[in-house]
Formats: sequence, structure tokens, C-alpha cells
Amino acid sequence: MVEFFKKYFLFFTVFLTGAGVLIIEVVAMRVLAPYYGNTIFTASSVITVILAALSIGYYAGGRLADRYRSLRLFFTIILFSGLCLLFFHFASFAIIPAQSLVFSIITGPLVSSLFLFFLPALLLGTISPYAIKLQTVYFPEQGVGTVAGKIFFWSTLGSIVGSLSAGFVLIPNFGINQIIVATGAALVFLGLVPLINIGLDKKILDKYIIVFFVIMTAAVLSGYETNKKIIYSKDGVYEKIIIYEGEHSGRPARFFAQDHSLSGASFLDSQNPSDMVFDYTKYYRLYKILKPDAKEVLIIGGGAYSIPKAILHELPDASVDVSEIEPSLFDLAKKYFGAKDNPSLRNVTEDGRRFLRLSEKKYDMIFSDVYFSLYSVPPHFTTQEFFKIAKEKLNKDGILIMNIIGDLSLGGASLIMSEAKTLRTVFENSYFFAVDSPQKKGAQNVIFVGYNSGKKIDFNDSLIINHQDDIIRQLKDKAIDMDKFDLSSEIVLSDNYSPVEYLTAKVLKKNFGY
Repeated sequence: MVEFFKKYFLFFTVFLTGAGVLIIEVVAMRVLAPYYGNTIFTASSVITVILAALSIGYYAGGRLADRYRSLRLFFTIILFSGLCLLFFHFASFAIIPAQSLVFSIITGPLVSSLFLFFLPALLLGTISPYAIKLQTVYFPEQGVGTVAGKIFFWSTLGSIVGSLSAGFVLIPNFGINQIIVATGAALVFLGLVPLINIGLDKKILDKYIIVFFVIMTAAVLSGYETNKKIIYSKDGVYEKIIIYEGEHSGRPARFFAQDHSLSGASFLDSQNPSDMVFDYTKYYRLYKILKPDAKEVLIIGGGAYSIPKAILHELPDASVDVSEIEPSLFDLAKKYFGAKDNPSLRNVTEDGRRFLRLSEKKYDMIFSDVYFSLYSVPPHFTTQEFFKIAKEKLNKDGILIMNIIGDLSLGGASLIMSEAKTLRTVFENSYFFAVDSPQKKGAQNVIFVGYNSGKKIDFNDSLIINHQDDIIRQLKDKAIDMDKFDLSSEIVLSDNYSPVEYLTAKVLKKNFGY
């Protein structure tokens, strides 16, 4: 048994450290997303930093192994990788929010990734070459090539298991803080237990244990929310979900946020489902003049389910499908935002574009509310191909309504203008409304409408200017005349080329300085 343990323990060790590396890499993107968004810049930065750290670690590990063939040093490195992970996790609660105010969504993820994950990944990178050296010393008859192949096999297998575990088991069931703390603690124990068996000096051991428990306790406690207004906070499958209470327009309200993007809200002093908190959500009411007999409605992006709730209240004979990719949102909406099970409401946990593409139904109205903020713009909902799918799934006189955040006064390539140009290549009859004002210089919500009809909207029609709904009455003042803008140099966004992160970064820099 002892011989078996000696022969295979290093393989077991590199399996676990390999798993740790990929758990860190997958979770890292969730750590940074609340501050920089789920963008290509975040993903690229995390992958770059982890690979750079591993490459340096491989080199350093080989040099160390040739110079110090010490099992004690080998496990000490693992121990310190866990301590570093815990320490930087604890420090991140103060430093990452500050960094996000200084650096843009382009450079910020790279800077924060270097701060948080470079050193732990570098230390873990030293393990494989070090293990190869130790294994060949203890079992020279196996040959260097065979040992190297086995070490990299078990390390890579561990990385595969770590990646799958993070995505399919850990993130859906545990908070990000708990996952990082558990991973750091596992690395500490993986390094510490063999050191104790080897014969670590008791004074040094006591110091390691004290440091470990201080860091771990701080990391765990720092993860708890102390704001009394927060009534729910938990990591979802895709983003961190927070529900909290506050005020909006002087009225008490309950808010729903994913990462740092508000995705929905409801007033606490009103039982009227049509009493919407955010002005952009009120534009679902365009059906009143464009498709008053709407029967089949699709909402892409459930959020707090305020829009489905309002539509079912106003159109009791309508059938509403909601495509929401985050599995827990409908249950949360029922618990905190007054949504109810309804035979006319079908909730589907699926990506909205995929659902629409595979749907056999056609709709009278499609409301797309997946653009949570300038930090979270899903590229596959911005493209010409998406608009073509949406148009194919609309009935005659059907309407596509979308909310996008942008700046009408931004010079050069612009998300709003590129998106408008793209929509007009599919919907010849299209309209655009500035939720604040067409003259506003700054970021605001802009409503895009694709009308699957040859009918034109006459904003001077008495039915519109005298309509009882204030959103309808204001359409003339909110309408954006896209013919006044030169769209010739704007990009037609496609599945092949949709640089939305770059375009949103321009808006953030102009309006918020980062």
C-alpha cells in the first residue's frame, strides 16, 4: 500500500492542481463580470493571464526542480498557491471596485486578472515540471518521456474535470465566494498534509495554520452582504442575482439586478401590473396602435417578469411565451415581484435566439429585453441574422420591439447607429424612439421597432396625439428621424462581425470616463 501511494501520489496531486487551475479560470470570469461585464475583453483577459502565468510557472518549475529536488518545497508551493488565492480573493472586495472606476472595460479586466489570478496560477504552473523531476528521481526505471506523458495526462484530465465541475456543478449550486474559498482551502490542505507527514517544524506549521484560518475567515466573512436593503443575493447560472429595495421617482420600489445591471423592478405601493418603474419598459404598449388585436406574444428576457405580467393584465386573451436563459428568474419573480403561474404564460429556460429560431409559432409581438446595460450586450441579438429570424417569426402586421442603450450624439462608429442601419436592412418599415429625448447628448435607452407591415405610422394622427396612454401621446416628440443621420460609414452587424464590446466601450468612455 505504501509503495502504491508513493508511486501514484504525485499523479493524484497534479490531477487536483490541474482541476484547481481550470476552476479558477472559469470562476474568474464570474468574479470580474459584475465590474466589467460579460464581454470578450473579460474572457480574453482571464485566458491570457492564466496562460501567461502557467507558461512562466512551467519554466520556473523546471529550473526549481533541477536546483532543489525537494518534496518539501514541492508541497510548500502548493500550500502557498492556496494561501495566495485566498488572500487575493479577500483583497479583491476592496480593490476590484476601485480598479473598475479607474480602468475601462477594455483594460480593466486585464489589470484585475493580473492582480487576482496571476500569482496563484503561476505557482500552480510550477507543479507539473516539478512533479516530472521528482517522479523520475524516485522511479528512474520509468523513463523521462513516460513520466512526462503521465504527468501531463493526469494534470490535463484534472483540468477537464475542473472545468466541467465549475460549469455544471459548482457555479449552479454554490456561490462564487464559496467556490474560491473551497478551492483555496483544498490547495492549502493538499500542500499542508504531506508537509506534516514529511516532518514540518512545529513553529512553522503553527504559523501556516494561523495564516490559513485568518485569510479563510476574512474571505468568507467578506463575501456576506451587509446592506439591509438587499433581500436576496445569490450567484445564478450566468450572473450574480441581487434583489433589493429602494426608491425610484420618490416611490418605494423593489429592484432586480444581474451583476451590476438593473434588469427589472416593481413599485411597492402599487398593485397595478401596468404601473412600470422604468420608462423603456412601457414601450410594450406600442401594440395598442400597431397591433391592438395581438394574440401571440414573445418576451425575450424575463427579468422581473413585469412586461409579461402587464401584457396578460391588459390582454387577457393573449398567449405569452417568455424565453429566459437564467433558470431561477421565474421563481424569483413569483416570490418577489408578484408574477403568477398562468395557463396563458409559458416560461421556457432557453437562449432567446435559439428559442425563436426553433419555434414553430408565429407572433404578433416580440419584445426583446436582453440588453441589460452597456456592460452586457449579447452580440448574437444585435445582428442582421437575428433580425431576419425575428421577421420570419412575425405574423402580418407583427412588431419587433427592442431596447438598446446608447448615445445619439456619439461621433464615429456607434452601437445605436450601426444597430439602426442593421435593423433597416431587414425591416424597411422601422421606427426609433429616444426614451429621454432625441436631442439628449449622452447615454439613454433607445427603442427600436421593426414593423412587419406596409402601414406607416402617422404621428400627427388624432388617435395618437389624443391617446389616453402617455407613451403613445409622446411618440411624436420621442421619435428619432434616422434619415437625418449619415449611416453610410456605420457597420451592418452580422454573426461574422459584430464588435459590440468595442462600440459600447466608446459610449462608456464618453459618458462615464472609463
